[in-house]
Amino acid sequence: MARNRRLGRLGVVTVGGALAVGVLLAAVRARADETAGRLLDALRRERAESTPDVAGTEAATPATASLPDPVQRYLERVLPDEPPRVRSVRLRQTGEFRLGDADSPWKSMTATQHYTVDPPGFVWDARIDLVPFVPFPSVRVVDAFVGGAGTLEARLLSAFTVADAPPSPELDEGELARYLAEMVWFPTAFLPGHGVRWEPRDDRSARATLAHRESTASVVFHFDENDEIARVTADRWRETGGGEYERRPWTGRFSDYREVNGIRVPAAAEVAWTLPTGDLPYWRATIDAVEYDPFSTAGQGSATLSAQNPE
Repeated sequence: MARNRRLGRLGVVTVGGALAVGVLLAAVRARADETAGRLLDALRRERAESTPDVAGTEAATPATASLPDPVQRYLERVLPDEPPRVRSVRLRQTGEFRLGDADSPWKSMTATQHYTVDPPGFVWDARIDLVPFVPFPSVRVVDAFVGGAGTLEARLLSAFTVADAPPSPELDEGELARYLAEMVWFPTAFLPGHGVRWEPRDDRSARATLAHRESTASVVFHFDENDEIARVTADRWRETGGGEYERRPWTGRFSDYREVNGIRVPAAAEVAWTLPTGDLPYWRATIDAVEYDPFSTAGQGSATLSAQNPE
């Protein structure tokens, strides 16, 4: 779930002349996205160095009796009796992203996201179309948490950098909070032994805290009458410009749960900031596919969810 930092200040850049457009398109076709590729390679290496590759094996179900009651019910609801050993995940998303304030129009978006478990990390690689039904101009956004460090970069036409968040503890913590909230798509990571600390709140919510390297993030998970995660809330760092940040309330909502390899995950989600001027929704999408352990040997431990097909 991407944030609306810096991107809200991007405008549509018009390039005049057929020759200039042709040169830009040639550059796009000839150049792979270096940032996404570099981060994905780093994520893969970190995962390989952290634990041996034992794809396809199943871990014994850790005891959950010490977890808050709503978390226990949730895990019983969404996980099979013998949950698979999920160590990495890939999502394919289709939806919309808002570049700007609450009056700005929604823009079409497609994205691929990779996650790793132990160590926690992700790379979100998205294309946001600025003009409907036109293959250009578009913004390529890469949002990531790799090696304990956050990254945000946006490029127009995948070739020209138009936003590049400087390294900071606030950026790192914000990316880790995003990762923690999005573990709903690989809930085996909530089981004991993966570093998540739970604090009970009431019968329908609990606070989760995750630490990695220099960063610690907390997210409150809210469970519905089906014992599924319907909402997450947190006070997250939001960039206000010039590398400055402020903590603002943030909410993510999940719905349309479906089954993948015996694991129930949401096929639809949306996120919003709560600002002094009101709520600012900025990302909403359906999950077209979920694949578990895509870094592993082909065909081992993988599954696909289609958001278009009923459970």
